[in-house]
Amino acid sequence: MLAPKEFRLKMRETLNKNLTLSHPLFNHIMNENKPNLDLLKFTSLQGYQLTKFFLEYIENLFFYCPIQKHKIHLLHNMYEEQTGFLSKTKNHVYLMQDFIKAIGISDEERESATALKNTQELIDYRLNACRNPELYHIGAAAVMVASEGQNLEKIGEEARHNILGKTYNLKDEDLYFFSVHQKEDVGHVKQGLSLLVDYCTNVKLQEEAIEAIDHTCKLFYQMYQGIYEYYGLDKLDSNSQIKVAENA
Repeated sequence: MLAPKEFRLKMRETLNKNLTLSHPLFNHIMNENKPNLDLLKFTSLQGYQLTKFFLEYIENLFFYCPIQKHKIHLLHNMYEEQTGFLSKTKNHVYLMQDFIKAIGISDEERESATALKNTQELIDYRLNACRNPELYHIGAAAVMVASEGQNLEKIGEEARHNILGKTYNLKDEDLYFFSVHQKEDVGHVKQGLSLLVDYCTNVKLQEEAIEAIDHTCKLFYQMYQGIYEYYGLDKLDSNSQIKVAENA
């Protein structure tokens, strides 16, 4: 069994090695010289499918949490998700809706959107774990570390919301969903790591928590791959690489 410090470090390393913003999809979305608004809209609607369930994940993790000090942290997290009071904004689903509206998607289009297969797989994996108290450590690892950790990633030295703002001429208030999470999720990931250190009291629990972090990050990557293939960008990029090779 890993010592607490080693276990925490192993979980953090597992998160950091799975950089989903490295997916080539983001080369197309965040290209300041060639914005692709339609692709941004479609990707955002897939992201919204995830956002709609996030409060339920936290509610279940709070309900089943057996450790009082971590239960309090989860209560604060849940309160912020529902009200936005701590960040002085609003309900986090509403923040995502504000961003979606700012990029030109109507309420009707937003609510009629459905999850692609890979997106649904990510949703179901986290829901199933969070709803089952026997899989508590897997749910906590998937949500509090792997999922909240997604918002800490940067492209180079810039956060994704800064690049989106410049590329698509968006105002700061349009991007609060991203900027709020980038600040708050630093603490949420730390809380998740601490909870898992206290909860995982044997080798099996530790190994399963680490695997859940790795698997969840890979599911995020596969969600982006699903969008990438849906738009035919895999073929486009492949053809571009062939042409470059032929001209070399």
